[in-house]
Amino acid sequence: MTKLRIIVADDEPLARARLISLLPKDLSIEIIGEYGSGTEAIEAIRRDKPDIAFLDMQMPGCDGLQVVGGIDPANRPAVVFVTAHDKFAVDAFGVRAVDYVLKPFDRERLETALERAAEYVNARRAGDLSARIEGALAGIAAPGTQRPERLAVKADGRYVFLKFDEVVWVEAADNYVVIHTTAGERLMPRDTLSSIESRLGTQHFARVSRSALVRIDQVKELQPNAQGDYIILLRNGIRIPLSRGLRGRFEKFLVEG
Repeated sequence: MTKLRIIVADDEPLARARLISLLPKDLSIEIIGEYGSGTEAIEAIRRDKPDIAFLDMQMPGCDGLQVVGGIDPANRPAVVFVTAHDKFAVDAFGVRAVDYVLKPFDRERLETALERAAEYVNARRAGDLSARIEGALAGIAAPGTQRPERLAVKADGRYVFLKFDEVVWVEAADNYVVIHTTAGERLMPRDTLSSIESRLGTQHFARVSRSALVRIDQVKELQPNAQGDYIILLRNGIRIPLSRGLRGRFEKFLVEG
């Protein structure tokens, strides 16, 4: 389990100590810093990137709202405001704080706030992971990185990551494609053959018909048929017709390879 990393910012040392003492003492959270001013809190958030920040509304240097305003929204932690005054509540939720706790508070109220913050963090982590997976499924490389060397697909409710050399051939099947692997597995993601083709690239794969794509090093023979066309024989014994319209491109690819 990834720990929830927490900072506490309050200009009153006793208030900070009480808040920290009421947080659960378990392995799921870690207090990584406590600060006495808003300025210190901003520096800590930018530097340490905590998951959750408990912020007093009124602090020297800058107040809690200014702390939140000084952090890029993409890098903001889950914020719980802790204050003796309820007059700031509307402003607090205007900056999307996950909770607003009035002093004096008890352990139960603070744990409720922590649970809400944890739910926010976990939802965001899940969203980030989903975005990374969806990027992989779309074949999107992060800026400054090389093209992915794996094919990511969602099939049967699971995400599967295949090395390119694990793919033997791919065929279209209505609104799905069937990916045949070297292990003999058949994966059926809801996708198009054109999408799979663009993600695999043209260095090792070639389109042989409107409905089939093969890995070149899996081709064993090209066999002529009675109509003057060719049948592609794969190393696993599968036979696939070679489209006449794609024959020239395919044969050129083999020669260059």
